[in-house]
Amino acid sequence: MPSLLADILVAAHLAIVVFVVGTPFLVFLGWPLKWRWIRNPLLRFGHLAIMAYIVQNAIRGELCFLTHWESALRGQAGETVEEASFVGRMLHSILFVQVDQDLLHQIYVGFGAFVLALTFLVRPKRAKLPADRAD
Repeated sequence: MPSLLADILVAAHLAIVVFVVGTPFLVFLGWPLKWRWIRNPLLRFGHLAIMAYIVQNAIRGELCFLTHWESALRGQAGETVEEASFVGRMLHSILFVQVDQDLLHQIYVGFGAFVLALTFLVRPKRAKLPADRAD
């Protein structure tokens, strides 16, 4: 069971990475196209919060808690990543590229600065409360 949970966790981790990397590019693309959903405050501030966590970890030189959890689950299963299921190995190889950790942390900080700048450039719209609507 821990092996399956580790596979599910690495899949969720990869989905979060796709969200984190893809959202700013969709915002940048959707801005001139006037896509309304790119200004959703829940989407944008949720994305910004995830990026703040990533940047904080990069500055401290730490790994994401999801990485630690996956490693712990693999340990409980008595396996290494190389002994994981085909899907687990494939997802892990996509998610964890062989790059110097210091360089990766610099990329995280730079990407975080890009996301913060984009938040000011393409501002989220204030959510309208029911009392704000004209009848």
